[in-house]
Parts: sequence; C-alpha cells; structure tokens
Amino acid sequence: MRAITAGVSRTRPPCEQPPVGGPRARTMDSEPPPQGRSLQVTQQVSQESAKEVRRLDRVIIRFAGDSGDGMQLTGDRFTSETASFGNDLSTLPNFPAEIRAPAGTLPGVSSFQLHFADHDILTPGDAPNVLVAMNPAALKANVGDLPRGAEIIVNTDEFTKRAMAKVGYDTSPIEDGSLDGYRVHPVPLTTLTVEALKDFDLGRKEAGRSKNMFALGLLSWMYNRPVEGTERFLRSKFAKKPEIAEANVTAFRAGWNFGETTEDFAVSYEVAPASKAFPPGTYRNVSGNLALSYGLVAASQQADLPLFLGSYPITPASDILHELSKHKNFGVRTFQAEDEIAGIGAALGAAFGGSLAVTTTSGPGVALKSETIGLAVSLELPLLIVDIQRGGPSTGLPTKTEQADLLQAMYGRNGEAPVPIVAPATPGDCFDAALEATRIALTYRTPVFLLSDGYLANGSEPWRVPEIDELPDLRVQFTTSPNHVLEDGSEVFWPYKRDPETLARPWAVPGTPGLEHRIGGIEKQDGTGNISYDPANHEYMVRTRQAKVDGVTVPDLTVDDPDGEAKVLVIGWGSTYGPITAGVRRVRREGLHVAQAHLRHLNPFPANLGEVLRSYDRVIVPEMNLGQLATLLRARYLVDAQPHTQVNGMPFKAEQLAHVLKEAIEHG
Repeated sequence: MRAITAGVSRTRPPCEQPPVGGPRARTMDSEPPPQGRSLQVTQQVSQESAKEVRRLDRVIIRFAGDSGDGMQLTGDRFTSETASFGNDLSTLPNFPAEIRAPAGTLPGVSSFQLHFADHDILTPGDAPNVLVAMNPAALKANVGDLPRGAEIIVNTDEFTKRAMAKVGYDTSPIEDGSLDGYRVHPVPLTTLTVEALKDFDLGRKEAGRSKNMFALGLLSWMYNRPVEGTERFLRSKFAKKPEIAEANVTAFRAGWNFGETTEDFAVSYEVAPASKAFPPGTYRNVSGNLALSYGLVAASQQADLPLFLGSYPITPASDILHELSKHKNFGVRTFQAEDEIAGIGAALGAAFGGSLAVTTTSGPGVALKSETIGLAVSLELPLLIVDIQRGGPSTGLPTKTEQADLLQAMYGRNGEAPVPIVAPATPGDCFDAALEATRIALTYRTPVFLLSDGYLANGSEPWRVPEIDELPDLRVQFTTSPNHVLEDGSEVFWPYKRDPETLARPWAVPGTPGLEHRIGGIEKQDGTGNISYDPANHEYMVRTRQAKVDGVTVPDLTVDDPDGEAKVLVIGWGSTYGPITAGVRRVRREGLHVAQAHLRHLNPFPANLGEVLRSYDRVIVPEMNLGQLATLLRARYLVDAQPHTQVNGMPFKAEQLAHVLKEAIEHG
C-alpha cells in the first residue's frame, strides 16, 4: 500500500453515475495524447551511467509469450511495482483458456498489457508503445497492434526455423526488413538468462524458465521501476525452494544490469507519480475480483452477518472463491460445491439461516442456477448472485470478456421473477458495487445480480482503501416475536406480512420459538405463507414482488454535459465506462459537444432515465453484446437508442468510440 497525503480530500456524492474521471474520486480530467504517443518532458543524464534518461507522461507496455512463459506473472509484478511507485495505471491480461495450449502456436500466446502514467487514465491503452515478444508466435500475434515507431524487444533464441515455420514465417522478421518501421532490440533472453545462472545447479531448460524475470529486470531498468518489492515477492513465492528463489532474483538483477550496460539500450525513461490524480489516502493496486471480494467481506461486517459463499469454480469468477477462503477470521465460510446448482442451493439455505449469502459464477453457471434464483424470488430472501461475464454462448470464450448476460439476468427465469441488477464500472468500483448489491438484498429481501465481467475481474487499477466510517450501515433486524394478531386475539407469525415502505417480508432465523413457517417454491398465500392456488392471490403476489423491485431506491442518473450544448448522449453500463469516458475526452478536446451518462443500476432503472434520454437528439449505447441495453431502453422509453456493439472478446478502444461519437455529432 502507498499513502498519499497531499491535496484535498473529496467525497463522491451519492449519484447513479460516479463523477466522470473515474469511480474513484479523481482530480484531473485530462486525457493523454493519442495512444502510442508519449510526451517527452525533460531529458537528463544519469549520474550512475552516461545513459540518457527521458521523462515521459505515460507508457503502454505489452508482455507476450507462450502461456507457459510466465507473462501474467511478469505483468503482475511490473504492475505492482508501478502501483507502489504512485503511477495511475490500468491493465489488460489476455490469455488462452486451455491449461497449456500448444507451445509456439498463435492460439497459445498469452499477453499482459499495462498502461501507466503521471496523470489520470482510464483504459489499458489502445496500442502498445513497447512489445516484449518471447517467441515468433508472440510477435506475429501482436505486431499488428503496434503503431509505427514502437519498440520491440524480441527473444532471438526462440527464432529458429522450426519455431518460425510453425506460425508461418518463411524468413526471420528480424532480418527481412518487415520490422523496419519499428525500433527493434534483438536480445538473446534465454542465453543471457542461462549464462547468468551458470553458478546454480540447474539444467539449461530449467534455468531458461527464468527468462521472464530477466525480461522483467530489463524493463524495470528501462522505466526506472522499484525492484525491492519484486525481490521480496520472489523469495516469498519460492520460500520452500530457496535455490529457485535466488535463481529468479539473480535473473531479474541480470536483466537490470544488462539494460544498464548494453549499448543497444541507450536511453531509459521515467514516468513520474500521478500524485495530482488522486485524493489523499492509502492506495493499493487491486483487481476487480479482489476488490469485489473485499467488498463482500466489508458488507458482511457492516451488516453484522456471517458471510457464506456457495460456489463452483468457473473462469473468470474462481478468484473470488480463492480470496474469500482466506478470510475465515472475518466470519467467512466458503463452500466449494460439486456443481453450480448445489452451490446456489447451499447459499440460499444459508440465507434462510440468517447469513449474508453469496454465489459466484459466470454465464453458463447462471443458466444452471436459474431455477434456484426463481426459488429465492419466491422465498423473498436476500441472496447475491455474482456473475463475472465472459464470452458465450455455452462455454464460449472462458478467458475473454463480454457483456452479454444482461437479458439473462433480467429475464432468464421461468415465470415473473424480477431481480435487481447492479453493475460496477471499474476494477476498484467492484468494491462499492458489492456494498450496494448487499444494501438492496438486505433491505428488500430479494436476490440481487451483480454483473461484472472478465475485463474488470482480471484488470487492475490503484484503489483508495476506504475508512471504516465511510462504509454504509447495513445492519438488519431479524424478527424475534409474533407479528400478527388474529381475530380471536391470538398472536402468530406471518412470514409474508410486509414492510409498508419496502414491501420486504420479515426475516426469521429458523429455530426461533413461535416463528415456525412454511418454506418452498409453491406459491404462497399473502401474509400467512400457506400454499395457495387461488388465482387472485397469485396475481397479487406476482404484482407485489414486481412492485418491490420497482420500488428499490436508486439514485437519479447523473449526466456529464459541461456546457449544456450537447445534442448527442452516450450512455453505457459496466466495464465500458473507461473506454467511453476516454473517447468522450478525445471528442471534447477537438471542440465537439457530447454528453455522457453511465448506469450502475439496470433494474430498476433510475427514475429520471426516461427524461434524460428524451433530452437529446441522439442516444448512442456502446455495449460488448449485440445491443441488449439498447433494446431495453427502446422498449421501456420508446427512444431511438442506437447501439454500437462489439463481441470479439476484447474491450472497446477509446479511439474507436471517439470516431463513433464524432460521426454522430457531425453527421447527425
């Protein structure tokens, strides 16, 4: 964690949309230069060497190699050191779903992209300034994303005829002139790593596995990243294998020293901390799944309820199960069930027993859980369904991102079974979304969907650790005595006697004397909870459950329209927040007017949403699906909401959305 104490603290007002600039309170509203350009601020000569040091305002780096080359670990360590240094950052891990895809093939390429800056940023960047390619497949899979002039560091040891032929290279791209538009650094990473580890009792193959640490050391030198944290991490990670730990530390140091001494790298770079982008506080780097896990733990503490997670492992939601299993000291109980149905069944049972109940999954698991979600609607018990969306249908693209579960969350159950829906906007915002979903579930006695996605789950950003007194009070009162008087004067417990404001039914812990009541999926009689097939009662209960969800209090939608002259509104939900906001900033820098709004609550919608939509001539809805939110807006409010959609498993690029908005503004 890193403490930042300079500046003035700002508190975000309760609103549907966090202030444009990021769900964490930001103090800068400037968008960096177009992706692929870095602004040189100063030049100086290092006192330790004769090499030049250039000051940049931002950098986008992509590490790429085989899925067994440790690219995710390398990127994560560079990210952690960058966060501790105080830069703003955003990351995009990208890896295959297979446990071990064929080595040296295009489907087996794993990459990690990191955008870090001395100011407020919102996305992992459209195009890398630097590509580290560990083999020919990594180069071929990623070189098309690079702008001209970008730097490429290639591991020449892997550019054998066989390896190149495997991905369609007839000649070496390092030598045939095809990379002339880039600044290429040929580095024999494997050979240098093996040479650095010659004093260790390791074979060439085993020593070569540390080449990712050599590359990390080289990049750490190039961008003046701290090194102590990585060395501590390596010694901790391999504490049971001290020789392996020291080998990795040695490879890491060798990479740093190579950058310092080789003539091929004549310049290193500095990116200053982004202190002006953050209000005061203690910060840490956090991924969406980690923030969501912490949010659930915080919610259980604020509700004074034990947290129970019933889950079945599924990508990309499994990290939440892994993380929550570490927090038994906070009263957390995790149950890894034999399947998705058992996981939610156990969670619903825990809700009946008085716990804050959660089940985590992705789209395929939601399909399997749908009957039990309907049961939770009927029983009117608080339950959080965390859906970390991924590409579909069926098992689809397990490690790629998508937003295509919105209609499933809204309608994917038999009968009329309304469920509130909450969606976070950034990795750090997953913490707040977990608290908000808990508030709704406990207040209104209803299951609640929390829709995150793979982009948020695996991506990371600096997150301000909140103070305890900033967290909401989520405590609830269990019913402990009879709540209804019969005509004969006797007191009884009616499990479906409702709060007149929230329409929530009482929550009675099983075993409380005198509060015995029926439970089950068959329709209940209003008040008593007895089984009822009466048509009028069924219609009343269906409409009451719908009215309860419709009556959930959510803040009005906040619109960012600085000068009030915009005729085009861009509205999004979930993880499109960063790319949309970055695109809006680019458009505004060109002197064009565009308004922006972002939905956190998707069911019910904010009360003023219809009025907002009708206030603009055109409404653009970017989504990583085929237009699900746009369909809902058109049906509900009869406005011509125009979808801009993408379903390629990757997040939007800021420049892409800026182009769409410019077209809408200039051509109507």
